[in-house]
Amino acid sequence: MATETRITARQANQHLSRYLDQTEQGQEIIITRRGHPVAKLVPITAGSQSATPEQLRARSRLRAFLKQGLPVPARTVTRDDMHER
Repeated sequence: MATETRITARQANQHLSRYLDQTEQGQEIIITRRGHPVAKLVPITAGSQSATPEQLRARSRLRAFLKQGLPVPARTVTRDDMHER
């Protein structure tokens, strides 16, 4: 299990690379503002990068849409057409 450290937002801002190094080593960093936790810096694991079934379906729909393309007008588009209000 990862260890946890609490730091202030100011510390995070001033020493981000130090805390990223610690996070890479498995440590979780809780960032606080005025003593209240507001964010958590956690290491990325192989399992946390996988897409959910919903995300996979959305990607599939996007690929199909992009493959289909957009309809192109049968006539030449003029400058007036592009700037028509």
